[in-house]
Amino acid sequence: MQPSAPPLPRPFVDVIASLDWLRRRWFRALGAPGRALIRRRELRVATLFSLVITTAFIGALVAPFWLLVLGPVVWGVPHVVADIRYLVLRSGYHRRRVMGLLAGITLLWMGIGGPLFWGLIGVAGVALAARSRLGPKLVVSGLIVASAFGLDSLGYTGELVFAHSHNFMPVVLWWLWRRRHGHLHWIPLFLLIVCTCFLLSGWGLEVARATGGLDWYMQGMGPEQQTWRLATGLDPAWGMRLVLLFCFSQSLHYAMWLTLLPDEDRLRATPQTFRASVDSLRADLGGPGLVVAALLSLGVTLWALVDILGAHQGYFRMAHFHGHLEVMGLALLVLEGRPRIP
Repeated sequence: MQPSAPPLPRPFVDVIASLDWLRRRWFRALGAPGRALIRRRELRVATLFSLVITTAFIGALVAPFWLLVLGPVVWGVPHVVADIRYLVLRSGYHRRRVMGLLAGITLLWMGIGGPLFWGLIGVAGVALAARSRLGPKLVVSGLIVASAFGLDSLGYTGELVFAHSHNFMPVVLWWLWRRRHGHLHWIPLFLLIVCTCFLLSGWGLEVARATGGLDWYMQGMGPEQQTWRLATGLDPAWGMRLVLLFCFSQSLHYAMWLTLLPDEDRLRATPQTFRASVDSLRADLGGPGLVVAALLSLGVTLWALVDILGAHQGYFRMAHFHGHLEVMGLALLVLEGRPRIP
């Protein structure tokens, strides 16, 4: 028999209980719509996804440069923990010796700064180790290898293409995570397309200028620096459109990993309480894993209080591997379907 985990600190338990109480009051205040959101997952997911898209869209127009800096500092580590939790620990892929070895070497190599090309070649190897028919495995791994050569031929532009594309990865994972019922899921997808097109148009840039969002930034992370970082080689107008899109998609990326995908992963259609969510997280990560995750998140936050730009850059160096982990998860989801999680 495994020893039980130590109890949570009393103040933390009280905070969780207060949050659960507030949520119950909120749903009761909503009346019939609140009960529908609890009972109907399709409605709840469509509503939450639409709210996430709308919030990220407004943020990209009002305070894009602050979101680009603060988002990774605040939500970066929790979202990487969610990556590992849902794509590794709950799936059980790490218990397969060959796949664990291939994935581990690839992610370790990327974690210490390995090039994008060899990281994708490692992902193709993981796809070949999937439990699926040979034909689909060859197709998926072939597409990944072709992407590796194509992105590598673009040099740094290939790195940017991967970074921008990776922000939309959880949308694809969300779509494939479980079978959809009804038509409500098309609403947030349509809204996502509309917001993306708007930000890429001249209208998005004009609105961002009108709100003053392009004038609100800290030293060293303004329009010129962000355009150089996220849209190298493009003219300033198109470069800033891509910066706004990256701000939007980065916020969307974090929110999906921390809200939507956890809801999709549960077998029960009704939402969990905050206390049940914390207990589930402890069960998945284990006590030591939960402590390490909390310390890393706290460490990045404290670092940001002293040197926010250093913390921002340090997080991205630390999390360099996670984009490849998400591509691995997508490849395995396509080849094997959703893992059977007890």
